[in-house]
Amino acid sequence: MKARRIYLSDFSFSFAGYGHYKVGYSSPMTGKTWWKTTNNMPLIDATKNSDNPKQKDLAELKRICKS
Repeated sequence: MKARRIYLSDFSFSFAGYGHYKVGYSSPMTGKTWWKTTNNMPLIDATKNSDNPKQKDLAELKRICKS
Protein backbone atom coordinates (compact mmCIF):
# COMPACT_ATOMS: atom_id res chain seq x y z
CA MET A 1 0.00 0.00 0.00
CA LYS A 2 1.35 3.39 -0.99
CA ALA A 3 1.57 6.02 1.73
CA ARG A 4 -0.69 9.02 1.20
CA ARG A 5 0.66 12.54 1.39
CA ILE A 6 -0.37 14.66 4.34
CA TYR A 7 -2.40 17.74 3.44
CA LEU A 8 -3.22 20.85 5.43
CA SER A 9 -6.91 20.00 4.98
CA ASP A 10 -6.36 16.92 7.21
CA PHE A 11 -5.94 19.28 10.18
CA SER A 12 -8.33 21.45 12.19
CA PHE A 13 -7.06 24.43 14.15
CA SER A 14 -8.80 26.12 17.06
CA PHE A 15 -7.37 29.03 19.06
CA ALA A 16 -7.08 27.90 22.69
CA GLY A 17 -5.67 30.98 24.40
CA TYR A 18 -2.57 33.10 24.22
CA GLY A 19 0.16 31.11 22.44
CA HIS A 20 -1.87 27.87 22.31
CA TYR A 21 -3.78 26.08 19.57
CA LYS A 22 -5.95 22.98 19.76
CA VAL A 23 -5.01 20.95 16.69
CA GLY A 24 -6.96 18.02 15.32
CA TYR A 25 -5.72 15.49 12.79
CA SER A 26 -8.29 13.43 10.87
CA SER A 27 -7.00 10.28 9.22
CA PRO A 28 -8.37 9.98 5.67
CA MET A 29 -7.92 6.17 5.81
CA THR A 30 -9.77 5.39 9.05
CA GLY A 31 -11.75 8.58 9.68
CA LYS A 32 -10.39 8.70 13.25
CA THR A 33 -9.51 12.09 14.76
CA TRP A 34 -6.84 12.92 17.35
CA TRP A 35 -6.73 16.25 19.24
CA LYS A 36 -3.85 17.89 21.04
CA THR A 37 -3.27 21.35 22.52
CA THR A 38 0.14 22.72 21.60
CA ASN A 39 2.14 25.85 22.29
CA ASN A 40 4.62 25.17 19.46
CA MET A 41 3.94 28.42 17.62
CA PRO A 42 6.85 28.09 15.13
CA LEU A 43 5.26 24.85 13.92
CA ILE A 44 1.79 26.45 13.75
CA ASP A 45 3.28 29.32 11.73
CA ALA A 46 5.02 26.84 9.41
CA THR A 47 1.77 24.94 8.77
CA LYS A 48 -1.45 26.86 9.40
CA ASN A 49 -0.11 30.30 8.54
CA SER A 50 1.89 29.17 5.50
CA ASP A 51 0.82 29.19 1.85
CA ASN A 52 2.83 26.05 1.05
CA PRO A 53 3.56 24.03 4.21
CA LYS A 54 6.43 21.53 3.98
CA GLN A 55 5.73 17.81 4.31
CA LYS A 56 8.19 17.54 7.21
CA ASP A 57 6.26 20.21 9.15
CA LEU A 58 2.93 18.50 8.47
CA ALA A 59 4.40 15.14 9.52
CA GLU A 60 5.69 16.69 12.76
CA LEU A 61 2.27 18.20 13.50
CA LYS A 62 0.65 14.82 12.81
CA ARG A 63 3.11 13.15 15.20
CA ILE A 64 2.25 15.68 17.93
CA CYS A 65 -1.49 15.12 17.48
CA LYS A 66 -1.19 11.35 17.65
CA SER A 67 1.15 11.28 20.68
